[in-house]
Amino acid sequence: MKTMLRSMFFLLLLATAGLGFAAVQPDPTEQVKPFIERVIAQLKAPDFKNDTVDNRIDRIVTLVSEHFDFQEMSKRVVGKPWQGLPQTQREEFAARFAKLLGHVYIDKVDAYVSMKIEFGKEQLKGDRAEVKTMFVDAAKSIPVSYVMILKNGTWMAYDVFVEGISLVRNYMEQFKGIPQEQLIPTLDKKLQELKTGAKK
Repeated sequence: MKTMLRSMFFLLLLATAGLGFAAVQPDPTEQVKPFIERVIAQLKAPDFKNDTVDNRIDRIVTLVSEHFDFQEMSKRVVGKPWQGLPQTQREEFAARFAKLLGHVYIDKVDAYVSMKIEFGKEQLKGDRAEVKTMFVDAAKSIPVSYVMILKNGTWMAYDVFVEGISLVRNYMEQFKGIPQEQLIPTLDKKLQELKTGAKK
């Protein structure tokens, strides 16, 4: 009888601890909202707009790294070949992909910075979440969603949907079938093309 009571008490403690953990889980929208607002403020800043292309990319990547998991994004973009990459090449690819995605993110979101941003109803399941935003003005509404995972108390985006199009899936298709030794050179080429286009 005593053994059974001790077991029940132990299970009750575990259940209580579990409830306590769930209670302190950070709200994804509340955590990400001020971050997105800082990104928008950065894109609007005159000194940012007047900076060089390389500096703008570096500055935005540094900022979005607070809530963007570039390692997870890179892993999804590369797919199965990722498992065969040495850690040094994974880090190198992720660093370059961060710059590429930073450039694309600037191009996508910069077009909407003059619009009002609204936060929609989030979707939450365990350690996964989707934070939905909407850029709106009198003429149109542009949806931008952040697909996130909870890591060490911080919600980190591993994909961004702009007008229903996944940025990560877009690059998954572009890197599909590329040999391991060509992954980084291919990424460098794509980044250079974006830089060249931005300077025109």
